[in-house]
Amino acid sequence: MTQTAAESPARRQRAQIKERTLRTDQWWRYPLVTFIIFTAFLVYATWAIFDTSYFVSPYHAPFASPCLATSCPEEARLFGFAPFGDWYTLPPGLLILGLPAGFRFTCYYYRKAYYRGFWLSPPACAVGEPHKKYTGESRFPLILQNIHRYFFYAAIVIGLVLAYDAVKALIAKPAGLGTWILIVNAILINLYTLSCHSCRHITAGRLNHFSKHPVRYRAWGFVSKLNAKHQELALVSMFTVMGADLYVRLVAKGIVAFPFA
Repeated sequence: MTQTAAESPARRQRAQIKERTLRTDQWWRYPLVTFIIFTAFLVYATWAIFDTSYFVSPYHAPFASPCLATSCPEEARLFGFAPFGDWYTLPPGLLILGLPAGFRFTCYYYRKAYYRGFWLSPPACAVGEPHKKYTGESRFPLILQNIHRYFFYAAIVIGLVLAYDAVKALIAKPAGLGTWILIVNAILINLYTLSCHSCRHITAGRLNHFSKHPVRYRAWGFVSKLNAKHQELALVSMFTVMGADLYVRLVAKGIVAFPFA
């Protein structure tokens, strides 16, 4: 039997190019900027977890909300409850920060960003990577990326909690600068969550006839429009949540004291 060109060993091998890349543009800027921004965010988040200045009435720092232990100020507890009781004495952020962090870590956009910026796999399109082999997301630990949709459900809850915190601040201090910072952050966090690819699939991904499900079709259309801006919402919401969290902590520490803080 004659072997076709598509089945020949030569066609099954990678192109033998000695140069790392033939690109002449500054392709390295994207992974470098990504590395700097994400590293700064991780450093801040680590500091925020252990910082105790996360609440000043009526503002609640997003990285420590909801507060679920009796060690939290009474006003900071979600609906006044503290299900973790007295036994939990560690920072409240450790209880919940893993949920939104897991959602972002497994997000399709963030995968692309940190695969390029941290693992250089690959650092850019048409640029050779330093790794000798590629196994994709079929093995541990990257196979855990498949639980992204379950983190999505948790992220929905966290987004609603942040919206609740913003509404509480609006009722208590409608003219406060912190109130509007929390409101803008809550809106962008929820828009980013709803723009998720998993949300689009859950909304109407398995429907065969949109005409038989007009409500789900409209919801799918709305989510699809958000999905087109998923990358932008991912980046902007990362800055707003960090900015809102830092603002509340600065007010709680007395470092920021505007007339309408």
